Amino acid sequence: MPELLVELFSEEIPARMQRKAAEDLKKAVTNALVDAGLVYEGAKAFVTPRRLALTVSGLPARSPDTREEKKGPRVGSPQQAIDGFLKSAGLTSIEQAKIESDPKKGEFYVAQIEKKGAEATEILATLLPKVITGFEWPKSMQWGNGGLSWVRPLRAITATFGAENEEPEVIAFKSNTVTSGQTTYGHRFLAPQAIRVRRFDDYVQALEWAKVVLDIDRRKEIIRADADSLAFAQGLTVIHDEGLLEEVAGLVEWPVVMMGSFDPAFLEVPEEVIIATIRANQKCFCLRDSSGKLAPFFIITSNQVAEDGGKTITAGNERVIRARLSDARFFYNQDLALPLEHGLPKLEESVFHAKLGTQFQRVERLVKLAGEIAPLVGADVGQAKRAAMLAKADLVTGMVGEFPELQGIMGRYYALAQGEPAAIANAIADHYKPLGPTDLVPGEPVAIAVALADKLDVLTGFWAIDEKPTGSRDPYALRRAALGVIRIVVDNRLPFPLRVEPDLLSFFHDRLKVTLRDAGARHDLVDAVITPGSNDMLEITQRVEALSALLGSEDGKNLLAGYRRAANILAMEEKKDGRKFDAPVVEEQLELDEEIALADAIMKADASVAARVAGNDYEGAIAALATLRQSVDAFFEAVLVNDPDPAVRANRLNLLAKLRDTMRLVADFSRVAG
Repeated sequence: MPELLVELFSEEIPARMQRKAAEDLKKAVTNALVDAGLVYEGAKAFVTPRRLALTVSGLPARSPDTREEKKGPRVGSPQQAIDGFLKSAGLTSIEQAKIESDPKKGEFYVAQIEKKGAEATEILATLLPKVITGFEWPKSMQWGNGGLSWVRPLRAITATFGAENEEPEVIAFKSNTVTSGQTTYGHRFLAPQAIRVRRFDDYVQALEWAKVVLDIDRRKEIIRADADSLAFAQGLTVIHDEGLLEEVAGLVEWPVVMMGSFDPAFLEVPEEVIIATIRANQKCFCLRDSSGKLAPFFIITSNQVAEDGGKTITAGNERVIRARLSDARFFYNQDLALPLEHGLPKLEESVFHAKLGTQFQRVERLVKLAGEIAPLVGADVGQAKRAAMLAKADLVTGMVGEFPELQGIMGRYYALAQGEPAAIANAIADHYKPLGPTDLVPGEPVAIAVALADKLDVLTGFWAIDEKPTGSRDPYALRRAALGVIRIVVDNRLPFPLRVEPDLLSFFHDRLKVTLRDAGARHDLVDAVITPGSNDMLEITQRVEALSALLGSEDGKNLLAGYRRAANILAMEEKKDGRKFDAPVVEEQLELDEEIALADAIMKADASVAARVAGNDYEGAIAALATLRQSVDAFFEAVLVNDPDPAVRANRLNLLAKLRDTMRLVADFSRVAG
């Protein structure tokens, strides 16, 4: 079947926009094809710095003929309604419609509308210009006088359609001042000549000859493999950075990997500074030696095959990196000259939020809050307060001003340099963590105290001024802050009841539910454990884990079945009698061995469960519940709950109520599915 090839050739597309743009092009074209009745077999999009390309295979040569029925007004309707129906159905006379009958609605008109299919080339000539005109970029520009907004000026459009082994047809249209054709161009410097394109296979091959690797993922693999090989030959390893790799692959069409070096004297600067400097300014990868230390070398990815083997390119990068590292060393030494706390007054000039005050006011809140949290997490109060006071001081340093991503990290270096204890220095660096789902959480008590204070201050502050996340909008990263609190508490196995307002506590519940479900927990077990007042995230997690273990066992499944039977009987009898059965069980009225045994088992289990829950031993509490299984089974096999004697009946219902209440000490089993 025929194949469509589209290429939009332009000036350089920013690397950060490329991958999404390729997917957006595929989605826009394929959606339009389906809407037009052209069902395809497969589609794939590609992108380089200078082109968006799309191939759609298995397209029919024309859209199919269609027939549909359009229901009209009832027979005898006003002429105005009849005329509107005729116009919408494309009929000239009501006699062209047929009459159908409905037992409830009576007789009404129905039009048979037939639409002839169209040639695929005609459809494509209409929809492709619309896709280009309506294409959305994060930022766009206009050029010339054509009125088209595009990320960069379009230079050529390729649009061909045809079957294999046939000369394809050019889809003729014009966008801005560019007319579609079958001509593209190779690498800007290495092979800039025009290339005549027929279909996708020869298009890819022709681009390879013209020094263009079309697939961005293949360019990434080339860069990764060549960089690793080059480093290995020197006894080094590349510090891989997926984000940088994606960006670099979006800067080149023909990746050529080289290695440069810098003066080892710069290694006196913290390695994070060197890596950030080389990454930000030259988009280069850093390297480590066999001992794991940063090596004075870097990997360059060029878009050129240089005649001198890359000496000039390498030398140019080395000059720039030397200058940038000199600047970094200057900032670093300048920052070291003053104690961290000397920067605190400058935080009064930095507004954190118009309604929440300055960064300095925030630091004052952090000091107070960290001091309150410290005893709860086993941290030294004085150290926690000191760390909180210095936590934001590096925001006004020269180095963090140059590289904001180094906040906290630089504070740690400066704190150690001025003789602060390691616990305080580490807390300054770690209090921002975790920054994402794969980031480690703080593990030292002082760092935990400051990190919790930092996140809870943000959450309670923004809740107080009613700046909460809505839908997908979360400009202050409050979801991340809540997840950070949860992970710090749960990963460190810290009992830490949250003393926050109900609405914020509910927000924590929602975040915890997401976390637990992502970890594989059953949603019904999470719902069974969480109550509106549940304020200890570790306790909730432990209850879910213990409940999951119980219900995964045969004892647990049978106990759940017994609970449901008891709950159903109680619900029916309480509705019938119009009262609750919650009175104490009267031992003298227990007649059968099975009910006596159940009452005894419940009494023992209730005391054990309550004690273990109070001690946060949820595995033990669940184990105590599991002991009820045999007694519950035996009770329902031998005992008639609705005994003719009203007193015996009431006593047995009170016994089932006690079973229900004992099990609810751990979870609301009525919420458990299955």
